[in-house]
Amino acid sequence: MKKGFLTSPVFYLFQIMLWAACTPSARGPESQFVLGTVCTINLFNKGNRELYSRAFTRLRELEDILSANREGTDLDQVNKNSGLKPVKVKRELIEVLETALEFAERSGGSFDPSVGPLVKLWGIGTEKARVPGDEEIREALNMINYREIEINRIEETVFLKHPGMALDLGAIAKGYAADELVKLFRREGIERAIIDLGGDIFAMGERKSGKKAEDETFWRIGIQDPRENRGMYLGVLKVKNASVVTSGTYERFLDENGKRYHHIFSVESGFPAENGLLSVTATADNAAEADALSTAAFALGWERGRELIARTSGGEGIFVFEDLSVRLTPGIEKNFSLSAAEYRLAP
Repeated sequence: MKKGFLTSPVFYLFQIMLWAACTPSARGPESQFVLGTVCTINLFNKGNRELYSRAFTRLRELEDILSANREGTDLDQVNKNSGLKPVKVKRELIEVLETALEFAERSGGSFDPSVGPLVKLWGIGTEKARVPGDEEIREALNMINYREIEINRIEETVFLKHPGMALDLGAIAKGYAADELVKLFRREGIERAIIDLGGDIFAMGERKSGKKAEDETFWRIGIQDPRENRGMYLGVLKVKNASVVTSGTYERFLDENGKRYHHIFSVESGFPAENGLLSVTATADNAAEADALSTAAFALGWERGRELIARTSGGEGIFVFEDLSVRLTPGIEKNFSLSAAEYRLAP
């Protein structure tokens, strides 16, 4: 049995490619381990000790609220009290959960924040990873139902109505955290920045300002080749003021008896989703939405996934298939360049 992961529990999906010289940063970029991964922030010529400190402090505050893997977080308390009582939580958990529930509705339940029992059962990305039995999977599926999550905005509480239910916000929490940093930086007058939360990227502002050719104002993001080691790129995507997130079979996986099991589950079968995809990259104006989109679109597959993306503000997608074909949503075609020779663009 092989347990595949890069770092635990959240992983780099791709890295930024900055192909042209940028104005040297007064301080930075800076990296710290938080949210279960290495997070890197670059404020370029506007960086300073105090602002970087505030940014990473904010990330740690969010980790203490949203993590499902740490004792005593708001999310942990909600899970421990499932079927017992509502739990008073901070506003951040309510905001993340409301966005997650919106995507649950829009995806027909393929994206479900109450997937916690299934995630824990498989343990993919941990030392306890295993292929569970059919009966175990049926029991876990019986505890997954986003409609049984109750939010009380007035009382500021969250209640999981049945014992054994559990939230897991790993498919949206880093995106929400990136959005929180964007808000902080904009309040401080920051015009451009790169926020990389373990592969959840927000490219803020323009790469170069002033009277420059239009093409020089785009950030260039390298999209990970899902069949290669980290840092090997499928192609390059140009973006401005947008989030870019990739979900794929290569991020966390378990190899057992000649079969690979990845970490993006079908809440219908209880097994990893099988739809011919290797990865989905999603872009959106909002990082939490891009984060949720990449997972939901992967679980839904090409036809339904691209429909979901089309209904999201700034939403675009890159779908990479097992047959090495690559399909793009219409609005991303002019900004994506395929560079890996073995892949081909398909209509």
